[in-house]
Amino acid sequence: MIAPAGRVDRIAAALLADGLILRGGFNFAPGEAPTTGASARSVLLVGQAGAAPWPHFLRWREKQLGTIANPLDTWSREVIGAVAETFGARAVSPSDKPYLPFQQWAMRAEGLRPSPLGILMHPRYGLWHAYRGALLFEDEIALPEQGEAVHLCDACVGKPCLKSCPVDAYSAQGFAYQSCLAHVRSADGEPCRSGGCLDRNACPCGTDYRYPPEVQAFHMAAFAGL
Repeated sequence: MIAPAGRVDRIAAALLADGLILRGGFNFAPGEAPTTGASARSVLLVGQAGAAPWPHFLRWREKQLGTIANPLDTWSREVIGAVAETFGARAVSPSDKPYLPFQQWAMRAEGLRPSPLGILMHPRYGLWHAYRGALLFEDEIALPEQGEAVHLCDACVGKPCLKSCPVDAYSAQGFAYQSCLAHVRSADGEPCRSGGCLDRNACPCGTDYRYPPEVQAFHMAAFAGL
């Protein structure tokens, strides 16, 4: 059975109340669906563009008692879980174990490709977007075919995203995780701690959606365990 597309519009409206958006979706081919939990025939990706969820998250966080180890993950699970319950879906998260192939799902759902930093490059949002979860359905959903999106990195000659990090954390060899972490935690890493990744901020694409400094500082603190 194929679910009506109107349900997708209602799901999108429910998510938008907390600053989240649908990030595309698709129907699984035989053998593609996750094998853990209930069966699934289709998936809708849930995420954000820019920092739209931030004020909603802050209001939620102010109401919580005690320390929460991963507050943004917890908030995302609550919001997406409530939408899943309303619309007869199963909510899953990028942090669920065993890990689900969110990166592959996202590339298929929106036709995106990775930037030199590994973050998927979006033709409108640049590097300033994220995936917060997904909704799995036991029926198929009527969705338009998704072609490959314009990959802005192909037209970027200078690659400033590979030239701004003081410890060259990103290169053709991949991400030097330990070098990045040590620098962020050091006295010299204050600009990264307060304003976010210098390489990511050097990208000229999607700047209208760039996360504010306080949002970038929050994510950097989570990355560095500060």
